[in-house]
Amino acid sequence: MLPGKFYDEIEIGDERLTPRVTVTEGHVLAYAGVAGDFSPIHMDEVYAQSTVFGGRIAHGLMGLSLTDGMKVQSGFFRDGIALGWSWKFRKPIRIGDTLQVKFRVADMRIPKSRGDMGILIIAIELLNQHGEVVQEGEHQLMVPRKPDAAPAETV
Repeated sequence: MLPGKFYDEIEIGDERLTPRVTVTEGHVLAYAGVAGDFSPIHMDEVYAQSTVFGGRIAHGLMGLSLTDGMKVQSGFFRDGIALGWSWKFRKPIRIGDTLQVKFRVADMRIPKSRGDMGILIIAIELLNQHGEVVQEGEHQLMVPRKPDAAPAETV
């Protein structure tokens, strides 16, 4: 098991900042290779300069992937299982941007089908080095309860 908190140790309103990552050319190239997205807005500086962005930008979904990785690196949650994301892209992410995730536990419940697990609704902002929100949304994450946790009323 990963270090981090069990569901029973988490409260609505808990908030954290994750470690940071600086987006590099390597990130963009690796993501393009994994995703198969070699769009010129990501790969061709001459083309990208002719767009509204004025230069190359990182893949939007790469931002979401980095968000999930930084959330895991925060060490706050124990063995989370992703159930879903609702996500919005607000500003471009550029090579050289330093990103950090701010997350807050917005809601939580114990599902009827899994009394040994709890579901967290996490409000997330992906911030750049200027404190601007470049992406944001909500993440549903299922985390284990303490092994000795008494059965609770489920919803």
